[in-house]
Amino acid sequence: MYQRRFGKEQAARNAVWQVLARTVFQPYIDPSARVLDLGCGYGQFINNIRCGEKLAMDLNPAAADYLHPDVRFLRQDCSLRWDLADSSLDVVFTSNFFEHLPHKEALAATVGEAARCLRKDGRLIAMGPNIRYVGGAYWDFWDHHLPLTDLSLRELLELKGFRMERIVPRFLPYTMVGKRPAPLVALKLYLRIPIAWKIFGQQFLLVATASGGA
Repeated sequence: MYQRRFGKEQAARNAVWQVLARTVFQPYIDPSARVLDLGCGYGQFINNIRCGEKLAMDLNPAAADYLHPDVRFLRQDCSLRWDLADSSLDVVFTSNFFEHLPHKEALAATVGEAARCLRKDGRLIAMGPNIRYVGGAYWDFWDHHLPLTDLSLRELLELKGFRMERIVPRFLPYTMVGKRPAPLVALKLYLRIPIAWKIFGQQFLLVATASGGA
């Protein structure tokens, strides 16, 4: 499914993620941090971020083929106990992944594992489609199961002991699938003009800090 959906767009998507990693996410990640890319897909975040140790988790075995040699791949169901020690991560990052989990119980278990594995004040960074702004187009993808908003995800994170650091209800446009890639200069300009996010943004961005070893 993902090869059919994204196979022809890999170079363009990677170029976009290079900009996002450097401009948006790197300020939240120390160069010495131990970082997990949750639902890593083609590894476009973890391959492009600078950090001390890189881990990536996905159930799809093909994901390993796209990861750089310095990335440790964890192939597993994210709703089951992670093969990681308590308080052993500095950052858990996830993008456009939570909506693919089969039900709320799986999402709650996944967030619980992130809370367990993050050190005190470690960060969970989550981005995904905000159904409040996406509307019916949310269901255009066969593997979307969980409709989420920034508020519903915030509530779950707080129930799991996270403290909210940043909430952006409208951040990036919804999807690149089937669209001609915008010039990178346009992306860089967009990221510098938050008022444009309120017009075109349909994905939320949440940054939360953990209590540690929950």
